[in-house]
Amino acid sequence: MPLHIIKLCVGCDTVEELLDWRSPQAAAGHPWILRTRQTPKRAPEVLEGGSLYRVYKGVILSRQLILDVTTVGEGQNARCEMRLDETLVRVAPTPRRAFQGWRYLEAKDAPPDLEGEVADSVPPELARQLREAGVW
Repeated sequence: MPLHIIKLCVGCDTVEELLDWRSPQAAAGHPWILRTRQTPKRAPEVLEGGSLYRVYKGVILSRQLILDVTTVGEGQNARCEMRLDETLVRVAPTPRRAFQGWRYLEAKDAPPDLEGEVADSVPPELARQLREAGVW
């Protein structure tokens, strides 16, 4: 069972904003790299099919497959770079409290993917309300 990572998406309130922010880099052919301060000690488990789940304004809304985890620099200047798949998968909106940095997310606790038309047709706020009401 893969191990996932969860991280706050600071500066973007919606999945669309994140995609708009990413589009210039994608058009230039740059890989999607997430830079963090700490390298996961359990990186081999994460690389066995793990994803990065993103929290937007207190709700998990999307995930991306983690393709590679590397440490760049040395000593005090060492940083982690996670190369992510370009495909952003929408997931069932799931509330999540704020935290600093990133956390591991066990597969059993990860929200399910939204499929096809549901992912595109339901506004995120409505989906969140349905999830909180227990009907989704």
